[in-house]
Amino acid sequence: MDVIATIRDRVPQEVFDYQTLLDCLRKYRKPRDGIQRLVAAGDIVRIRKGLYAFAAPFRRQPMVREQLANLIYGPSYVSLDRALSFHGLIPERVEAVTSVTTGRSRHFDTPFGTFSYQMLSLARYAAGTMWLPQEAPLFLMASPEKALADKVWMDKRFAGTRVGDFGPYLLDDLRMAPQGLRTLDAARLEAVGQAYDSPKIGNLLRFLRRLKHGENAE
Repeated sequence: MDVIATIRDRVPQEVFDYQTLLDCLRKYRKPRDGIQRLVAAGDIVRIRKGLYAFAAPFRRQPMVREQLANLIYGPSYVSLDRALSFHGLIPERVEAVTSVTTGRSRHFDTPFGTFSYQMLSLARYAAGTMWLPQEAPLFLMASPEKALADKVWMDKRFAGTRVGDFGPYLLDDLRMAPQGLRTLDAARLEAVGQAYDSPKIGNLLRFLRRLKHGENAE
């Protein structure tokens, strides 16, 4: 059995770390040289330092970029534009995978696309995240409510100091449909609002309540 077949037989997942490769190649005299040869031959793909994936001919499942985002840099969850698009809150298809992290902000250009990470404080990080889909491979993503709050909070172009500012911002600038905003979960919104404890996100929640009940949002 050749080297890549041996590794594929021993590694069930599509993405794996450097230590896993070393363990698979431990009987070889120079396992690090073996890893370099596998990358050069196109049998495995280096995603970033210490993280690899099987090349397409050796994959058993398609690559899930949201799951890959969780693995490239963490702790993190997919949020912002990518999650808003995933949940159908914005009409655009978003190619870059955008995430939130408790670490410093980072950006990675990889063979599987662009992955960006924005820093958020630990107190505001976890509320409103969810594991998707219902079967493997799972990935951690913001709920629609959390993705919206993260977007509003991190968009420094938008001050959000008045409730009335949110209509033009959400409906015109971001092109969100009013009906989609009306279907957001009230309990999740409250939990996210409590975690943020911010006047800006408080105004977002007030706007959404008024929109849901057909009230003037000014």
